[in-house]
Amino acid sequence: MSLQFTLFLYFYFHRMKSIIIFDKQDITRFGMEALISELYQKKEVYKISFADTKTALLNKLASNSDSLVVLDYTLSDMNSINALFNISSRFPKTRWILFSDELSVQFLKKIVCNDAFSVVLKSAELSEIKTAIIFAQEDMPFIALHVKELLSLSNKSNTGINEILTLTEKEILREISWGKTAREIANTRNISRHTVITHRKNIYRKIEVNNAQEASRYALRAGIIDISDYYI
Repeated sequence: MSLQFTLFLYFYFHRMKSIIIFDKQDITRFGMEALISELYQKKEVYKISFADTKTALLNKLASNSDSLVVLDYTLSDMNSINALFNISSRFPKTRWILFSDELSVQFLKKIVCNDAFSVVLKSAELSEIKTAIIFAQEDMPFIALHVKELLSLSNKSNTGINEILTLTEKEILREISWGKTAREIANTRNISRHTVITHRKNIYRKIEVNNAQEASRYALRAGIIDISDYYI
């Protein structure tokens, strides 16, 4: 069955949910709007609005709880996954697509247990993003293939990725991810700056990264830091 025919059947038998795009990046907001317009073609069958704060989102959900929210959690002012779950509980008819590339394994493990949430990466192919939207509109969760593979790898070898680093190296990596300089880490740990630099070189070599940004992403994927730590 073609995608076009599937969409025809959907529009014939269903009422489209309101779509709320919650993302602070203009390019993502307009890109997602264009993608939805291309996917559904007839503007009378869907309604798109935007939010850039939790308060604005709550106001929109209060007037239309039967909505689909496309959310980049990492750019939102949600202060914890529990805050997100609380909103989901308040509006049980709402469906969510988490649209981001920077979600930790620990965060993802909690999210995929809730059928109200779908997860697709911003780096995903357009076909996968479109599929996520269609699934969410049908009240079915969709988890991107890369996310499934990441969770599967984590379940098979939960400690393997962390065993690459020593306890001290993981602690220093955590501080690097928080944006601390070598001197600040040295002062905190009461060691020399040169010792911290040596640790940092060893960490980068072991996890095969070149800079603090790549190291921070590794720390997120490995669960060494949590998403809420990274975006304080």
